[in-house]
Amino acid sequence: MQDAAPTPVAALEHWFRLEQTAGLGLRYAHALLAAFGTPAGIFSAGHGALRAHVPDAVARALCAAPPLDPAFDAAQAWMAQSGRRVLGLDDPAYPVLLREIADPPLLLFARGEPALLACPKLAIVGSRNATAQGRANAHAFAKALSGAGITIVSGLALGIDAAAHEGALAGPGATIAVLGTGIDQVYPQRNAALCARIAQEGCLLSEFMLGTEPARGHFPRRNRIISGLARGVLVVEAAAGSGSLVTAGMARDQNREVFAMPGSIHAPLSKGCHQLIRDGAKLVDAVSDITEEVPDLPTPQEREAASAVLQALGHAPASFDALCLRCARTPAFISSQLLALELGGEIERLPGGLFQRILR
Repeated sequence: MQDAAPTPVAALEHWFRLEQTAGLGLRYAHALLAAFGTPAGIFSAGHGALRAHVPDAVARALCAAPPLDPAFDAAQAWMAQSGRRVLGLDDPAYPVLLREIADPPLLLFARGEPALLACPKLAIVGSRNATAQGRANAHAFAKALSGAGITIVSGLALGIDAAAHEGALAGPGATIAVLGTGIDQVYPQRNAALCARIAQEGCLLSEFMLGTEPARGHFPRRNRIISGLARGVLVVEAAAGSGSLVTAGMARDQNREVFAMPGSIHAPLSKGCHQLIRDGAKLVDAVSDITEEVPDLPTPQEREAASAVLQALGHAPASFDALCLRCARTPAFISSQLLALELGGEIERLPGGLFQRILR
């Protein structure tokens, strides 16, 4: 149950250098990582070895040991504040499913509770110009899925995204917002209060350097992370040609489940969902349509057991042995429930082997 060790500063320097190498890009970066294993291995390889995988200009840039720009110093200062981490691709806390996609980010900025990155996740996306019914559906499904032990992922946009985040926070679980800006920026500004709440009760995530402002090209990049983090994507409302359909397509490419919520045949915002269903997405009109397709969810009995351990913990720090006595259960049972609670963002480990409830 030890917390995953963060990427050491020296290793982060190499990741930042790799990220900032002129002309490299993710495709060449991943080819080099496949060949040399680590950023340090890449930078220690000679020009000839690098040239076998990348153009000459990129190989020369790597051999020149590109200097760190101010972005690294800014990231170090940002990380000095509580609840903030930068995860290199090799960080133990880096999301496993995201690491498996074709083009995972080399770096992830995370603010909030990184343990949520290890929980079962479902993405909910849809129109920014959602109907009142669409927002209500997104909120209700996110809240119910939160209660089923699923962390909800979305993109902090107006409409369906915001409703999904709010619904997840209204349930016993939490939510992850993937940003199309630097993690220190808020876009759109109308969601500033929601963004601040997610930073406190959930997790904000971005691959972009601090200070990066919104740009049209950032959002498809953000969308591949939304789908890559999750075991499936639920599209609630989407017009024909919607960006949500692009996210669903990325999910398919990543071997994720795609779910779509049907609507009126006369509603423009149902056209995209109906097209997804025709293309093989699972029609969803009940939460069970999703939970039966998502593996490894905690059973109701397991959630009840974890709740009993949380109740025994109370609101003051307690030791592992004390919890075993209070619950009259075996150490193995208590250990498994504490792990579930810790990953779910309900408790935290304190120095001295103590555990404490996280107040929301």
